[in-house]
Amino acid sequence: MSTESRSTGDQAMQALASLRLTMFLLICLAVVSIIGTIIPQGQLPPEYLASIGGEQGNRFKLYSLLGFFDMYHSWWFVGLLTLLTLNLLACTLKRLPHVWKLATRPEVVLSSALEQAATCRTELAIAADTDQEQLIKSITAIVGRPIITRQENELHLFVQRRPWARLAVYVVHASVILIFIGAIIGNLFGFKGFVAIPEGGTVSSFTDRAGQERKLGFELRCDQFTVSFYGAPGGGPSQMPKEFKSILTLTENGKEVPGYKHARLIVNEPLSYKGITFYQSSYGKTGSHRFMVGTTALTVSSDETAHLPDGSSMHVIEAVQDVSPFRPGKTGAAAQLDIHPANGGAAVTLVSLANHPEENKREAARYGLPVITYLGGSERPYTGLQVNKDPGVWVVWTGCLLMCVGLYAAFFLPHQRFWFRYAHGRLVIAGHTAKGQAGFRTPFDALVERLKTSLNKEETK
Repeated sequence: MSTESRSTGDQAMQALASLRLTMFLLICLAVVSIIGTIIPQGQLPPEYLASIGGEQGNRFKLYSLLGFFDMYHSWWFVGLLTLLTLNLLACTLKRLPHVWKLATRPEVVLSSALEQAATCRTELAIAADTDQEQLIKSITAIVGRPIITRQENELHLFVQRRPWARLAVYVVHASVILIFIGAIIGNLFGFKGFVAIPEGGTVSSFTDRAGQERKLGFELRCDQFTVSFYGAPGGGPSQMPKEFKSILTLTENGKEVPGYKHARLIVNEPLSYKGITFYQSSYGKTGSHRFMVGTTALTVSSDETAHLPDGSSMHVIEAVQDVSPFRPGKTGAAAQLDIHPANGGAAVTLVSLANHPEENKREAARYGLPVITYLGGSERPYTGLQVNKDPGVWVVWTGCLLMCVGLYAAFFLPHQRFWFRYAHGRLVIAGHTAKGQAGFRTPFDALVERLKTSLNKEETK
């Protein structure tokens, strides 16, 4: 290999291990994460889709091209994570040899340079005829087993505590790399999606975040769905759900899976099978509703948006067969509607009543809309489940555990070194710590006092 190619390789490694590159990548990840917070991910709400000009609008096409609607699975986001992983790996490989040398091949002789650089230093005057073996025993009992070096008329003792703590920061590096690897594995080989199952219905597939249908590999049946509500201040149920619960049965090849018959699924208690986890995320009703819009009959599905003759769009939020608990003095069926005017104005929420046409006319005149009369409909509840498979989750959890261990060792278990040099009745003691130098003086002074007491006892014998 030529000198020029080695130089190019060294420069590339230097750039990859640069702290500037680390900060740049972290800032980039923080900025693009804001995009993922502002722009809805996955299946887009109709309101947002309309606000950016629909699927034929230029903003929609640009955002789709850049992967903004599924940002955390986009090639460039995975690329940023990969580059940051390589950056941390390069930083580790560059600095690890020096730290490894400090931990495994320390300087065991207290030179003048080490004495000046030490965190703490003191000197004891002891008898010139002190038994060196007894001095070694005292230091061993108080500080730890020393490495003994004899140079001319000097006795050098070296003790270090927790030399492996020097590697704690690289354990943290490794943990971050593991977390990124787990995230990349999850992005590449995992998926997230949604499935709605009517009560009594069975599904064998779901819709992923890209809108594509995927097979589960088994069947999932909703045996029962129930929802309970908090009480309203004036009595009766409110519209705030207290708990919604699904009773599910898994079948495979026409046979019920043992242990998964009438399995309960509620919020914060997911159900997992074959690496796929189901979370209780939503609920609603499915069916169809009949309306008279002006003189035009219209049938609207519970989960779809219908277009009115004047160009407005309408979505059924909720329908009830008896409106009296919500509108005292009113009777009959009613539907709460979300309407987006054709002129792009603000969305309108109104209630269409089956037995009170005068109310419907008043609402239409108020908002400049055609008269909408609810004729009734049929619905049944459905349970909405989030479908998640993340094969990298255990890699991420391993990285998190490793990070906790590494951070604890890095901050609370510092590498400490002690040197002792004895010659002609003078004992020089130097100590150095990698972390917490301001607080090192107290334990160092306590160690010196214990050693002084031990040596005085030996002298009086």
